[in-house]
Amino acid sequence: MSDCDVKEFKLCELLKIYNGTKYDHLNKGDIPLYGSGGLMSHVDEALYSGEAILLPRKGTLSNIMYVNESFWTVDTMYYAVVNDKLADAFYLYSYLSQLDLSNLDSGSTLPSMTKSAYESIVVKLPDLKIQKAVATILFNIRKKLETNNKINQELEAMAKTLYDYWFVQFDFPDQNGKPYKSSGGKMVYNPELKREIPEGWGVESVGNLLDKVTKAEKIENNSIEFIGEIPVIDQSQKYIAGFTNNENAILQPQDGHVIFGDHTRVVKYINFDYARGADGTQVLISNNENISNVLLYHMIEDFDLSNYGYARHFKFLKEKTVIVPDKEVSSKFETQANVIYEKIKNNIFENQELTQLRDWLLPMLMNGQVKVE
Repeated sequence: MSDCDVKEFKLCELLKIYNGTKYDHLNKGDIPLYGSGGLMSHVDEALYSGEAILLPRKGTLSNIMYVNESFWTVDTMYYAVVNDKLADAFYLYSYLSQLDLSNLDSGSTLPSMTKSAYESIVVKLPDLKIQKAVATILFNIRKKLETNNKINQELEAMAKTLYDYWFVQFDFPDQNGKPYKSSGGKMVYNPELKREIPEGWGVESVGNLLDKVTKAEKIENNSIEFIGEIPVIDQSQKYIAGFTNNENAILQPQDGHVIFGDHTRVVKYINFDYARGADGTQVLISNNENISNVLLYHMIEDFDLSNYGYARHFKFLKEKTVIVPDKEVSSKFETQANVIYEKIKNNIFENQELTQLRDWLLPMLMNGQVKVE
């Protein structure tokens, strides 16, 4: 696609930008509510219904979004309706998403974008037919990513439900395959937990359950790469923070590792080779044969440490008390949970490959280096 195959537009020729607005008069509902940080909540009324591009006004200016549904935007997020005679909305969204708009920032303290700044952006578009063909490729990748994420959420919920049944409600299968507590299994009062637990089970503090992890180099934030051989796991909400090629940083969990965010309280279960992020990324493994690492993960995830505010939370975590179950029950849980987390791992890796493919293809599709028939 040469320059003669594209037409140049100002963004104001391709779409109309509208303001978001306040939402405090709305009730809870099922319509997404967006701000510049992303999805905020769900409400009972729509500001607009249909295909649109969401353009941040204040805050995270890089968080441009595409929606095709009923929605509401707050005053930190514009929404824009595309002229479908000139541009494909998903193609235009993809085009804008790869631009660096920092030079248009008009904010002194909080990053800000005006309507006129957006409208002045120069956009080069190919024929609408080509736009739609490119958009189809990119949209199909997006749908596969969303599908894998949804499957992983459902798999994680399955593992959580299994944990709750067996180790919170104590309805693990007894020797006859029946739910233990509901079928009259013997329960004994535990003074530390102030509740009954199955006979023969014990309790222990988290701090006394933890074993040392093999030392390896930590990867600082400014050293994390977009592409590499080794996934970097840190305490952020993002499951994989990025990549490194530093072989001195590799950790190889034999039975999974639990990642705990000292600052963020984020908990992750990692069952593949990885490198550890820097400050605040705690790596935990169990030293108790009755508590597998996947069980330890669910026990830690079950704790609420939010009342400590902004702090180093690991010291508070170590003071928490957990149940030490019967080894046979623990082993059965580990076997079932590992099947679930193997599926989750495969979907995570597929998503990483798809994301890298998308981000590699995107600029080439946009500038015509890759032809679309």
